Amino acid sequence: MRFKTLPEWLAWQETLHPSRIDLRLERVGRVWEALGLGPFRCPVITVGGTNGKGSVVAYLDAIGRAAGYRTCAYTSPHVLRYNERIRIDGADATDAALCDAFDRIDAVRGEAQLTYFEFGTLAALLLFAEAEPDLVLLEVGLGGRLDAVNIIAADVAVVTSIGRDHMAWLGDTPEQIAVEKAGIFRAGRPAVIGQADAPPRLRERALEIGAEPLQLGRELRARIDAGQWQWQGPDGRCRDALPAPALRGRIQYDNAATAICALECLRERLPVGNAALRQGLQRARLPGRFTVLPGQPTWVLDVAHNREAALVLAQNLAALGCTGPRHAVVGLSSDKEADAVTAALADWVEQWHVVRAPGPRGMPAEQLAAAVENAAPGARVRQQPGLDAAIAAIDATLTETGCVLVFGSFTMVEAALRNPAVAPV
Repeated sequence: MRFKTLPEWLAWQETLHPSRIDLRLERVGRVWEALGLGPFRCPVITVGGTNGKGSVVAYLDAIGRAAGYRTCAYTSPHVLRYNERIRIDGADATDAALCDAFDRIDAVRGEAQLTYFEFGTLAALLLFAEAEPDLVLLEVGLGGRLDAVNIIAADVAVVTSIGRDHMAWLGDTPEQIAVEKAGIFRAGRPAVIGQADAPPRLRERALEIGAEPLQLGRELRARIDAGQWQWQGPDGRCRDALPAPALRGRIQYDNAATAICALECLRERLPVGNAALRQGLQRARLPGRFTVLPGQPTWVLDVAHNREAALVLAQNLAALGCTGPRHAVVGLSSDKEADAVTAALADWVEQWHVVRAPGPRGMPAEQLAAAVENAAPGARVRQQPGLDAAIAAIDATLTETGCVLVFGSFTMVEAALRNPAVAPV
């Protein structure tokens, strides 16, 4: 074995390929064939989109397990541990299992220079193939058409939403991005679209491919009434008296409805009863998506890092009803549209604390501060050397009725969760 520990493997994978991202399927496809595991015998649902992917996978996983099925879920990025990316029957993959999978991939890859993400995807697929699951869930990391998970032909493909993110790789317009996202659709198979106002090109592309589009607001709907809601799907199928989704925010009804539709497409192979459906909706968990920590003052953590996600976050914060001072600590990656992200939250935030997000891709604090000032002229903005300094500055004035939002990159939320002043152990 090349390395003995998971950190050693991951550090080496970061250096193996000259580029962090290389959107081509040939290399990863050849290595998957060399592993000799063949197609999955169980249904596969692939979930792509700009926002909402993690939520939909969380609902699919929780509902599937509540129904008694053995699920495997691959997601990215992680919040605290790399192992979170690969879950088998609700449990994170162990270091030993990951190291063994990486070693087997390394042994057959030949001269292929795999990226960090491709290594992880292959490890997930390898471990899932040997776990004998009833359902495999694959979250697209970036785009869809050329993402590594697309070497697997999904039985059901989901695109949750289309927004402006990763434009250097996917295109400058919603229409261009839609074509890339639609690359996970397959002829003769369901193509679930979890956005009522998705760019028309997404549905058009599904029809061109020969897939069966099932779109929120058309073939499927979520009707909310008095604390319960009803899912309505194609052919008049309904699921009544459903509980509010465990994840917070109005958008989660759309995400839950999208997940239910994907499962309904598989009802002949994986039937799900109403009791399991209700249990799964209430059991879904997803750290870092409008996570409200217990206690006072109120701390909210969110990985919103594009305009659409920030707009949803603003709606959720308005519903939270904070009566005290409202602070925001923000750090973004250098490739994000900082003006658009921060403008979406300008009406809620009273004091901005701007930091460079942890990691090599963090946007410099001075650049981010300039973006905030441009998006919200007259805003109170303070540059801070890091999260610890921002927390110290906030603690000096914060009352029990106050609210603190920490948002932006995944590394920001990770740092907050590891900080005892924010999330005491």
